[in-house]
This record gives sequence, structure tokens and C-alpha cells, in this order.
Amino acid sequence: MNNIELVIFDCDGVVIDSEILSASVLIDMLAHLGIDIDPNYVQRHYLGCSFETVKQNIKDNFSKQLPQDFESRYRQTLVNEFETKLQTTDGIQDVLRQLSVPFCIATSSSPSRTEKALKSVQLHSSFSPNIFTRDEVLNGKPAPDLFLHAAHKMGVTPENCLVIEDSKAGVQAAISAGMQVLHYSGGQHLQNNINHVHTHYPDVAVLAHWQLFFSAFPSLKNQATLNEY
Repeated sequence: MNNIELVIFDCDGVVIDSEILSASVLIDMLAHLGIDIDPNYVQRHYLGCSFETVKQNIKDNFSKQLPQDFESRYRQTLVNEFETKLQTTDGIQDVLRQLSVPFCIATSSSPSRTEKALKSVQLHSSFSPNIFTRDEVLNGKPAPDLFLHAAHKMGVTPENCLVIEDSKAGVQAAISAGMQVLHYSGGQHLQNNINHVHTHYPDVAVLAHWQLFFSAFPSLKNQATLNEY
């Protein structure tokens, strides 16, 4: 990986350890509708995708249309969970504090959910105003639109961007955008589960913990903090 001028972080499962909470809420709510899925199914089919993709998958594979208020109830339940249980991924604050290049977020989540989540873990000010969401583009991940939009807004060419993703959809989007990509596997939702990203993209580099980030990318560490590790 060379000439990195911008780091684009996915949010859920990369910056915030939210995917395990999201999956738990979704599984529970779907169970009340007679739709039985498990965390592995969520990871394989929904990770990194918009809610529209989730709804379409349920319609196609379970022949059920979600109630009109399902998404709003899901999001409110999840926000309530975030207020008491959400944490950052371990070590991300140190990485953000020591990065020598600009960085931003590009997420499939809604603007309101992203803002509430980042504020609940005191990271909103670290990224604002460079927070780009699914609502800003025509096609969500796995299409490259969101990453290309983020790069354009940040004034960096795609080949000089490093995308950090936890999902298959996100990795595919980064590759389609012509960007460098790193698969972060340190989130709780990827522990003791099949790594579907590695199965589909075995050549994509994997980062198991943020403490290893600057060992892999020493040029991205601010010179003033070189002696901190």
C-alpha cells in the first residue's frame, strides 16, 4: 500500500463496536415476526449493507414484507441500546489521535443514527464534519459511490485512499472504487465466527487489532508520536 493521503473509516464494526448490538436487536425483532436468523446469517447477508438491502433480502428469502414502522422501531430500539452499551473498538482513539493524514467516515447508516452513535462514545468531534452517509449517494455499498463521494469531498484521488472495512459489501465497494483496502477484524461480531470477508477476498490485508495498525503503516503515524509505542 503506497501514497496514502486519506484514511476512510467505515463506522459500524470499525470505529464503534456496534454490529453485535445491531444484530441482536434485529434478530430479536425478526423473531417476533416468525423470521428465524442467527448472527452468522446477519454477518453473511447484512453486514455493511443499508436497511433497504435488509428489507429486500427478507422479502426475497422469507417471503415476508416488514411492517411499515419496523425500521423506525428498530432504529429507536438500537439507539436505546447504544446509550447504555455502545463502545468504541479497542484502540481506535489512539489511532485517530496519531494519524498523520486526514481521515473521514463513510457509512451505510443514516445521518441521525451515526451522529447519535459517535456522540455516545465521544468521537463525533473527531470526525465532524467529515462524516459521509448512505443518504448522500444514489447507490449504497457494495457500489463504490459512497467511497468515491467521500474521496471527492476530501479532495483526494481514489488510488491514494485507504479504506478500512469490516464487511464484504464494504470491501467490494472499496475495490470497485479503485482504492486500497484493509479488512478490520477486531470487532466483537467477528470473533468466533466465520470470516466471510477473508473467504471472498483472501488477498485483502487483515488487521486484527488497532494496536497493530502503525506497525503495518508506520508512515501514517504522526512524527510527534513516534515514541509512544
